[in-house]
Amino acid sequence: MKNISILGATGSIGTQALEVIEANPELYKVTALTAQSNADLLIAQALKFKPLMVVIGDERQYKSVKAALSATGIKVLAGEAALCEAASLAETDLVLTAIVGSVGLKPTIAAIEAKKDIGLANKETLVVAGDLITSLAKQHGVKIIPVDSEHSAIFQCLVGEAVDTIEKIYLTASGGPFRGKERAFLANVTKAEALKHPNWVMGAKITIDSASLMNKGLEVIEARWLFDLNVDQIDVIVHPQSIVHSLVQFNDGSMKAQMGLPDMKLPIHYAFAYPGRISSNFKRFNFMDYPELTFSKADRGTFRNLDLAFEALRRAGNMPCIINAANEVVVNAFLQNQIGFLEMSDIIEQCMSDISFIATPTLNNYLETDQHTRIFAGELVTK
Repeated sequence: MKNISILGATGSIGTQALEVIEANPELYKVTALTAQSNADLLIAQALKFKPLMVVIGDERQYKSVKAALSATGIKVLAGEAALCEAASLAETDLVLTAIVGSVGLKPTIAAIEAKKDIGLANKETLVVAGDLITSLAKQHGVKIIPVDSEHSAIFQCLVGEAVDTIEKIYLTASGGPFRGKERAFLANVTKAEALKHPNWVMGAKITIDSASLMNKGLEVIEARWLFDLNVDQIDVIVHPQSIVHSLVQFNDGSMKAQMGLPDMKLPIHYAFAYPGRISSNFKRFNFMDYPELTFSKADRGTFRNLDLAFEALRRAGNMPCIINAANEVVVNAFLQNQIGFLEMSDIIEQCMSDISFIATPTLNNYLETDQHTRIFAGELVTK
């Protein structure tokens, strides 16, 4: 039996993770569930899975959650500090970090310091402070098991391989809903159009990131830290069918790829079962359904966010933190119809230019950079 805490239980990854747990009750037990604001769903999940602890991020909803669970014996907490408590619960074996955005940083640190293995679905944590997180994980003997489909693919390809034999990795991208479109078209796309991902069912923020290719840019930065690579060892290729989830090229010229249908329950299932594999009833891939698998170069001229992410990784320091914070602000502004699709890249680039660069940041530097960037990006949105 593996005890699992889920940070971000009401989001897309969190709800699918609970489906995996429900299908394998003899293998997994929920010890903690957290959500930011979806109190009704969090209450329903708590009543069903009976965790030891529940955390609602929005403190205004604490009383209603507490009242709804008063007869269960479940401990109910609220606020940011409570997230860290849920992440470091003594009974937990694995913490699934499925919170969206940099708010996942502090709970991830708390979990690592409590020596809990991490199922990482919150890529922003490594984007913001990859050096800090990976160093802490080594210090405390904690495994970080990626849950993003692309990084899970690389992770699986590297089982049994020496890291120093990696020549290059290729992260695959579907291209999103605007693959093949030119900048003139992108200038007028709507929120509704951007939210129509061709292959994956995801939350709003990550879906917009996928449409702008920022999601792939963040994954490039994440991969640098997960697999201890330099920027020249990471490339992105567009693969519209989303069957080959990513590839590793080794120094002898051979390549490994991990394939499967586009279903986030697969990498969740793998992360929960690691280092083993357990059977599932998920739909199986059939080659006859996909007679052609195609690949093409990513259009980094049209989708500038990918280029900006590579630039941030090359400059290192707090620059990835700047790009992540700015992106969270502009995606929210785009979803609120405050700015256009292409303006997101313009504002991110200006933040990279104007926010103070720190070559060797501390945790406090990261937190201050994040705050300053959000304020500055917000001012740019309203200009």
